[in-house]
Amino acid sequence: MTVKIYGIKNCDTMKMARAWLDGHGVAYAFHDYKGEGIDRATLTGWCDALGWEAVLNKTSTTFRGLPEADRQNLDQQKAIDLMLVQPSMIKRPLLDRGGHLTAGFKPDIYGAQFKG
Repeated sequence: MTVKIYGIKNCDTMKMARAWLDGHGVAYAFHDYKGEGIDRATLTGWCDALGWEAVLNKTSTTFRGLPEADRQNLDQQKAIDLMLVQPSMIKRPLLDRGGHLTAGFKPDIYGAQFKG
């Protein structure tokens, strides 16, 4: 199974997720969407699979710093447009296990996904 983890290199949650994967011997590729960018098709696929509400990190400093007008009347298209401009608004990490997606990091959920 191909495992890819998306996020931002210096994010504390990303560091915990990567440490968990390393500690459990899970090989993965890392994509830093702040440094490498992210494309509309990938974001749309994530939003279609998980729901845009799970992909957009509304608690991020970047999102909270947006003008009120940008935070109002959100729908999937508007959320994707915002995340393309500011990838730091994407929930971290986003884990892709061969097409099975998980947004965020919780050790027990990762443990269940990589069970035996």
